[in-house]
Amino acid sequence: MRTLIGAVLLCAVVASIQPAARTPEAAIVRPNDNRTPAGVRRGDTLFLRLVVTRARWYPQADSGPAITVEAIGEEGTPPQIPAPLIRVRTGTRIVASVRNALADSSIIVTGLQTRPAAAWDSVRITPGATRTLRFTAGAPGTYAYTMLTGHLNPGVYERETTGGAFVVDSAGARSDDRIFVINIWGEARDSATYRNALTINGKSWPYTERLDVALGDTVRARLVNASGRAHPMHLHGFYFRVDARGDGLRDTTYTPSQRRLAVTEEMYPGSTMRMAWYADRPGNWLFHCHIAFHVIPDAALLDPPAPDASHSGDASVHMAGLIIGINVRPNARWKEPERRDPQKLRLLVQEGKPRGRSERAIGYVLQNGAEPPARDSVQIAGPVLVMTRGRPTDVTVVNHLREPTGVHWHGVELESYSDGVVGWSGAPGRVAPAIAPNDSFVAHLTLPRAGTFIYHTHLGDLIQLTSGLYGAIVVLEPGQTFDPTTDHVYVAGWDGTAGPPSILVNGDSVLPPVVFAAGKTHRLRFVNIGPADPVHVTLARDSSLVRWRIVAKDGADYPPKRVVAGRAEIEMDIGEVYDAEFDAREPGEYVLTIATPAPPPLESVRRQRIIVR
Repeated sequence: MRTLIGAVLLCAVVASIQPAARTPEAAIVRPNDNRTPAGVRRGDTLFLRLVVTRARWYPQADSGPAITVEAIGEEGTPPQIPAPLIRVRTGTRIVASVRNALADSSIIVTGLQTRPAAAWDSVRITPGATRTLRFTAGAPGTYAYTMLTGHLNPGVYERETTGGAFVVDSAGARSDDRIFVINIWGEARDSATYRNALTINGKSWPYTERLDVALGDTVRARLVNASGRAHPMHLHGFYFRVDARGDGLRDTTYTPSQRRLAVTEEMYPGSTMRMAWYADRPGNWLFHCHIAFHVIPDAALLDPPAPDASHSGDASVHMAGLIIGINVRPNARWKEPERRDPQKLRLLVQEGKPRGRSERAIGYVLQNGAEPPARDSVQIAGPVLVMTRGRPTDVTVVNHLREPTGVHWHGVELESYSDGVVGWSGAPGRVAPAIAPNDSFVAHLTLPRAGTFIYHTHLGDLIQLTSGLYGAIVVLEPGQTFDPTTDHVYVAGWDGTAGPPSILVNGDSVLPPVVFAAGKTHRLRFVNIGPADPVHVTLARDSSLVRWRIVAKDGADYPPKRVVAGRAEIEMDIGEVYDAEFDAREPGEYVLTIATPAPPPLESVRRQRIIVR
């Protein structure tokens, strides 16, 4: 179940929001990198003196567009976004003085309480008043707190600028991890457009912090989603280990046997995560939200650049919002691995006749033989690229479109230059260019593990993605061959950008019946690569869910103790991949359903009859 910070934290706030008054004397918000804890410690007690005020916030450049927002600071210091970091050891007593410096609005303080907790404590503070809260920090974990002035109403406005991180460390725990908090401000410009500031630690890409990492470092981080939206967070080029998850009130630390790997992890509203990854390859990489509307300039910035910027080769222009750039520095001992006997593929990017709701039909076509296919031939979703673990693969991408493009190999551990982020992948002085019309680019892929992965456009993401530029990769163990009678790939994407979303599965809205051989184990590989919205996947017989085993996520095998038979259902966020095994023991008719989890008429449902015989 998703625990919504919008529903849980905002349910206690006042019924209306006052317009933010702009005053010429307003303080300036300071972006908070969450490196310095707030307060003063005396003995076993932390004393906090916090104040909620209005201030001018520059979520892009310091000289760029600004908005007046509510923000929290320590008395005598500038207000911060995110809210000041509270970080203490378990057992610490906390005395928090909170002053409401707003002249026209009450605030509701939530989350300043002992953890774990079954429900949010909330305290209302009237304009000009001060309240003192006393509590013990509680159990180790990553938590959230906030001080709000109005309801969340995503269709009109969002005021999620006062959320911050509350970290409780165990005795003797290391504290060199980084903490990243997601905050959002937004309001409707008119009936059709929305003005946004989507930030990590108070800034929006390309003004977010760049992480500088040495080759061989282990990067440890905590994430807090202090917004009312879900964010599937995706790391390029590496797997991260999920060490703990929480809902803002409670935190679950996984034992070593429970920990799993991921390249994309959903951060639902109010949730937290503790993660770690090992930087074993140099270059430029990204960690970002995989919802296209949260990373494209015309939806993620207060003042977006010109419309044609989405096809720019400048990474600081064609992306925005919830993105962190990472540079892994090489050392003198680093050598590029040898590439012997690479498999060679030629992938064409082409445009055909529009179909369905999409204004364009853009797809990948795999060239087989010396003669290329017709220029207007497309395949949506793109062909399943079958590769072998341990064998390098060189993919020559040929662009037959009228605009530039770029291909990201999602979840694949590879060299940075081939990662596919135009104007960023590679290293300073040598970054990957856009693939210009009638030009090509060779991606060198390394394939250290068997599993299911994705390839998709990473330039002009919204139009190119919803027009069909995506596909699945299946990597097999040496000696294996792909058997479509027992290995089934389902790729979900969008049919155009118009709402409500209409999903396509394997490029179609009507799935033909399929026969599964009885008595065999079938592997079902599910990919969600639409620009937004999760999909819900179920397998049922006679309206009752059957049982299957989730065996992998994002191409990484689950720990053995987590591979158990369970109800055949998965909720997949954007950029997530799941592999399930289904033992087709009982002959008969089954129904596979892939749908957006929305009430009618907003839902989009695709079903396939599976006959086991």
